[in-house]
Formats: sequence, C-alpha cells, structure tokens
Amino acid sequence: MAAYMKTNMPFYGVAKPEQDRIATAIKAHFPITSHDAYERAVASLWALPHREEKYLAIRIARLYTDFINPRSLSLYKRLIQEGAWWDFVDEIAIHLVGRVLYHHRSVVSPILDAWISDRDMWMRRTVLLSQIHHKEDTDARRLFGYCLQTADETAFFICKAIGWALRDYSATAPERVLTFLSHNREQLSSLSFREATRRLRHQGYPL
Repeated sequence: MAAYMKTNMPFYGVAKPEQDRIATAIKAHFPITSHDAYERAVASLWALPHREEKYLAIRIARLYTDFINPRSLSLYKRLIQEGAWWDFVDEIAIHLVGRVLYHHRSVVSPILDAWISDRDMWMRRTVLLSQIHHKEDTDARRLFGYCLQTADETAFFICKAIGWALRDYSATAPERVLTFLSHNREQLSSLSFREATRRLRHQGYPL
C-alpha cells in the first residue's frame, strides 16, 4: 500500500471496507455534538502517524454532515496542505470542500476564487475538483474560468484535474463542455483535453 501511494508514511494494512466500518462504529459509540468537538476529533485523528488514521479523520469529517459548513474550511485547508497527495486531497476536495460549496455557494465561491491562485498546487487542484458531482448546479462560468486559469500549468495533477472536472460536467452539459473545448483547445494540455473528452467521444460527439 505504501509503495502504491509512493509514501514512507506507515500503513496498518486495513482495507477501505473495514475503515468504513470502523468510522461508523466510532460515530455510534462516540457521537460528536458540537462544532468544536468535530474539529478536535478530526484534528486528533489526523495527527496520528498511520495513513489509515488520517483516512479515518476524513471519514469522520464526512459522516458529520451538519458540521460540513464554511466554518470548517480552515480545517479542510490545513488537511489539504499537510496531506499534499491525491488520496487525501481528492476526498477532501469533492466530499468536504465540495459539499460546503454546494450548500453555501455565495459564501464559498469567493474563497475558491482566491484558492485557485494559491501557490500550493493541491489547493488549486481542490478548486478544480470542488464541483465534481454538482451536475446541473455546477457554476459553469467558474468551472471554465478555473480551468483556463490553470491551463498553462504542466503539473500532472493539475492537468488531470482539469480533464476530470470537465469530463464530469460533460455528463450533465455535453454541449457546453464541447463548446468550451472547441474554443480553448489550444490552451489546454493534451492530457487535459484527452481526459475531458472521454465521455464525449464515447457518446459520439465530433471532436
């Protein structure tokens, strides 16, 4: 597992289904009833040395949906910056930051507008992935804008995120994504374009 994740962080070797069962049991036996307790619990688990313990921190954070709100963004930002790898960042981006954005768009959108220019690549990746699964509620103007703001980057994890975000939105608005791609093809990396068009190609759209 450590080799696959390219990390020296120790693993217990606990598979994901068992991690999920542990998280559910923790919630049942040790319920969290305040926002402060939520942040302390997540931070305490995150501080433990094994990777599964950090996965557990994210799972506990996800289980308490009442506390996934703008107040938690500073905690999520810390986890992103300290985690600094796709297995942590993608979960946080989609299921935590993305959920806050979905339910508090007017408050969170300006924050993400600042994060897309952050020096930390993982913060930028978070913004790109934050509207995954938002479907018809996607803020297309911002999504396309974020993709263009990062289009000149060559980092694999940014190029891949651009393509993933566009591919996800193409399931809901294929024509809008197709128009965006046709107008901006030269600005996008080959990796971003290839990832973005996978669903469209399968559906027979001309590219």
